Amino acid sequence: MTYTSHKSKKQHTLRPIELLAPAKNLECGIVAIDHGADAVYIGAKDFGARQAAGNEVSDIAKLAAYAHQFGAKVYVTVNTIVYENELDKAKSLLEDLVLAEVDAILVQDMAVVQMMREISEDERFKGKRFPQLHASTQTDNRNSEKVGWLASVGFDRVVLARELSLQEITAIHNDHPDVELEVFVHGALCVSYSGACYASQHCFSRSANRGECAQFCRHAFDLKDSQGKTIIHDSYLLSLKDLNQLSRLEEIIEAGATSLKIEGRLKDATYVKNVVAAYNEELDRIIEQHPDKYCRSSYGKVKTTFTPNINKTFNRGFTNYFLDKRRDDISSMDTPKAMGEYVGYVKEIRHGSFNVAGTATFANGDGLCFFDKDRKLEGFRVNRVDNNRLYPLSMPASLKPGMALYRNNDMEFERQMEGRTAERKIALSLTLSLEDGRVCLSACDEMGRKAKAILDEDVQEARTPQEENIKRQLGKLGNTIFAAQEITICQGVGSLFVPSSKLAAMRRDITEQLAAKTMDDDSCQSRKNARKSEKHFIEASKINASNVANHMAETFYEENGVAHATTAYETTNNSHTYGTRQAAQPLMTCRYCLRYAMGYCVKRGGKQPTWKEPLFIQSSDGRQMRLAFNCAKCQMEVYPKE
Repeated sequence: MTYTSHKSKKQHTLRPIELLAPAKNLECGIVAIDHGADAVYIGAKDFGARQAAGNEVSDIAKLAAYAHQFGAKVYVTVNTIVYENELDKAKSLLEDLVLAEVDAILVQDMAVVQMMREISEDERFKGKRFPQLHASTQTDNRNSEKVGWLASVGFDRVVLARELSLQEITAIHNDHPDVELEVFVHGALCVSYSGACYASQHCFSRSANRGECAQFCRHAFDLKDSQGKTIIHDSYLLSLKDLNQLSRLEEIIEAGATSLKIEGRLKDATYVKNVVAAYNEELDRIIEQHPDKYCRSSYGKVKTTFTPNINKTFNRGFTNYFLDKRRDDISSMDTPKAMGEYVGYVKEIRHGSFNVAGTATFANGDGLCFFDKDRKLEGFRVNRVDNNRLYPLSMPASLKPGMALYRNNDMEFERQMEGRTAERKIALSLTLSLEDGRVCLSACDEMGRKAKAILDEDVQEARTPQEENIKRQLGKLGNTIFAAQEITICQGVGSLFVPSSKLAAMRRDITEQLAAKTMDDDSCQSRKNARKSEKHFIEASKINASNVANHMAETFYEENGVAHATTAYETTNNSHTYGTRQAAQPLMTCRYCLRYAMGYCVKRGGKQPTWKEPLFIQSSDGRQMRLAFNCAKCQMEVYPKE
């Protein structure tokens, strides 16, 4: 068993730190909370940036009710651009989410901010817990100016671009110490800056800003020079490894992060269990080392039945991305698929089986893979295991001695992850006393919630001491979310005979009262533009404002000082456009640079290129894109070939 514990009391002098987990659906959301998440983010049926991970509002309300028992929170992604004919539908969804008592709305389109203002002033919603506004990563938050502007128009939290370094996060926090900063710490990476990718829309009419990304960056390409010469053939040039900051959490927190975000709203429950449990354990360790600085933002003690291992679940290899500096090992050009963990190499092959040289143990049903002589990833299933001799279900013809083996499906680990693998309990203090001659059971949990139950009948003196029996009965909290931390029997009560059935009834009454109490947390109340300052004008290019898809967003930018906010890429072919059209807009803007990755960045000590630019990437269907290397900004831009 693995045990981790959240801090029992929140003090105003401590900075609450949040572990934020993805929820594909209600099941995954509950799993995330049980395994230690302080908050989860989930999509509704519409307007979420993962269209395939939509949920009914009724399920979101159930998740919120479950999370709030632990002081945990639920955030809903309403983070696509909204077309003009969808404004009424979007507002109706927002109203439903307010009634569902969610804690925050993640926003890309500024029309959503305006609609939330209108809802907050609607008499129908007076007295309701009103959600905060969080600026989604889709708003492309890469600099201090953008964060400052977002705060000025009422956002409580900003989700920073994944590309930022520790130094850049620190600078933003120092400039805006009252703004909550959400930082991605684990999961898949988009090669383009958040919210600045239009390749899927251009190539496949599937907008990433509408939740329909076709993952253009995971396709194979040839790299060609201006004369058509192939420099690299059939390689995944834009595919990045997965983010993994498990060993860097303390530095990220110190830089100013409020929330540590795990990517994966399309991932299954096993992924959520494993990754959340791993980060929960590490975060608890950090907080235990710094009890005078940090605390968890939710409550409860987590007990898991397995040892977390992030190498056991889907990943494309891991990277710290740009957390420290520019690196040349952040891409996975050989494959966009999950290789899994290295388990050894093929020693010899005979009679439909082979020996593995290494220390790993195997199980029937394991999934293994290898790179063939052409560097193509090939996978197979193990049918039978005899120590280190493996019998594949079908022997791969291209498997040769000396080839490295990777396991991307560990059957033993998968079995460990079946069923319920964690429970989370709220610490509870119970006191049994006499009040006006009646037996009284009072309780206080670690969240500060209190309850009382009085036995409205006479009791007799017991023939034998009852204190131990009373404690035993009161401590039977197994089917509840509570665990007895302390049971106090006041003087005079321990000598009374209270039937076990009566003690059980009082215990049930207490726990039902506590579980029914709503989370009392001022942070769940939106400040509704409390930060809004006098209007000051700023060019849209300085804050990467380029998602205007309706008249409400256009008006919002104008009224809040943003000059020349550009129209959304997706609407430029329609008869009605909004905002200012931007000429020669790149399909992708990337901090990742192919020239640097290949060792040809002269600015940073690389070799002098031997080719003549511009360079092009070409897909298997002949489609070409032009690469532009903007060295002044140290970024690579991808344009359609003219």
